[in-house]
Amino acid sequence: MVQWAKEFSAAITICDLDGKIVEMNNKSIETFKDDGGNQLIGRSLFDCHSESSSNIIKNLLANNSRNVYTIEKGGIKKLIYQSPWYEEGKIKGLVEISIEIPTEMQHHIR
Repeated sequence: MVQWAKEFSAAITICDLDGKIVEMNNKSIETFKDDGGNQLIGRSLFDCHSESSSNIIKNLLANNSRNVYTIEKGGIKKLIYQSPWYEEGKIKGLVEISIEIPTEMQHHIR
């Protein structure tokens, strides 16, 4: 992982085309500490997601598409952004960025 991302305040989790986790930044490791933290690197996303979520991941990989939504868990609201990553124009996997956001936030149209 590039240096700036290691201590970035949002959780960054990266998987390959098979759904295997290949990188996690510090925030991602902390976020998933109860699930194994950095021990998740090398494991499949499909082992820790429901069938429905696994199907979404498979669809994102098959169609080079992205998935963006918000969730609230434990009183913390997050924006989840899942998108393919590429090397030399070829899809190599997915990046998930999970950003904690305020429950109410400004929206600007520019």
